[in-house]
Amino acid sequence: MRIVAGRFKGRALAALGKGDPAAHLRPTTDRTRESLFNMLAGGRFGDPVTDARVLDLFAGTGALGLEALSRGAAHVTFVDDGRKALGLIRQNIALCGAEADTKVIKRDARRLPRNEDAVFDLVFLDPPYGKALGEQAITQALNTGWIAENALIVWEESAAITPPDELSLLDSRRFGDTVISILQH
Repeated sequence: MRIVAGRFKGRALAALGKGDPAAHLRPTTDRTRESLFNMLAGGRFGDPVTDARVLDLFAGTGALGLEALSRGAAHVTFVDDGRKALGLIRQNIALCGAEADTKVIKRDARRLPRNEDAVFDLVFLDPPYGKALGEQAITQALNTGWIAENALIVWEESAAITPPDELSLLDSRRFGDTVISILQH
């Protein structure tokens, strides 16, 4: 797994192989990550990455948030509660030398507290597939003040999603067994 583009381009991230099913870690492949960022940069959504505050829910390895940081995001907050995931996120932040531009929160993404900091412009939501955890997490993030008006939400899932009414579906594409939906608050 590598960072695809930007200032960390080519940087190898901590190896996880094909994932860790016991820890519910299923990293987004380099190819899918590249396609996702090409979708975002294609002009239809403006430039949602440059100078963005990024929230990476169910962050796993942190690859999505670090890719955004590499491509010009101002800050990334990673949220995960898995011991293995948190170790990988911290290791990958260190590999990129990105400690000053990141924050790691050890918490179940479905149980975010009230946000007392600045809101987020771009949200990555990559929950374990097929468990409806994304619906719970995004609803909590909206209800507790984490997501800015007009923020883009990039939601990875293996099946159809049921977004809250506050979100509008802008695009949805399938990459193998992964469906990436882009929504706006």
